[in-house]
Amino acid sequence: MNEKLLSDRLHTVAKYIPKKAYFADIGSDHAYLPSYICSNDSTSFAIAGELNDGPFQSAKDNVKALNLTSQIDVVKGNGLEVIANYPVRQIVIAGMGGGLIRSILDSGKDKLSNIERVIVQPNVDAHLVREWFSTHCYQLVAEQIIKEDGHIYEVLVADHGDGLIGYHDLKKELLFGPHLLREKNETFKEKWELEKNNRLRVIEQMKQARTINYEKLTTFKQEVKVIEEVLQGAGDGTHT
Repeated sequence: MNEKLLSDRLHTVAKYIPKKAYFADIGSDHAYLPSYICSNDSTSFAIAGELNDGPFQSAKDNVKALNLTSQIDVVKGNGLEVIANYPVRQIVIAGMGGGLIRSILDSGKDKLSNIERVIVQPNVDAHLVREWFSTHCYQLVAEQIIKEDGHIYEVLVADHGDGLIGYHDLKKELLFGPHLLREKNETFKEKWELEKNNRLRVIEQMKQARTINYEKLTTFKQEVKVIEEVLQGAGDGTHT
């Protein structure tokens, strides 16, 4: 498979899929990720799950063209229902909002009993997925933040275990990410500068409203303060 077909964000996701994997890619689109993994590891097997007719057919065509039909099953269905008849051990959900990813995990939680690892790449609202992991026995073991084509993406990796391990300041670390907060690379700083400025704009707009929601206004102001503290290096969750 031509590696150039795989975006940087999916390359990042791929790093966390183990050898001899048996994984499902939920919302697989053209099945690029399963094709990449199975092309490079003949011991891996994948489910490319897709709900929409166009991408479903495209995924089937791509898998057939790459002679990977013995390693990849393209299954049409919604969310985790595509794994019902397979002994899947890892799940990938990439390229959706954090709210939708959380909804998919929640709706299919009865199918997660044998899932060892969940890898997600939310386009927005990553904190919603961290919150879900923390309350559903999935320990956040790795995070990465990357920039590609002007967009900033976070990749979260959670293994089955105690969801609260690794947190020191739960509320703050659910928002920023405990691993990302400790590293605080340039992409992390760029993201949270943007987030801070977005909140400042909202605050100004709220002040112009005829009826001011003071509770919401206070929340935004508190979030701006926390973001500024993190960007200045205070309260970043690092322990010596």
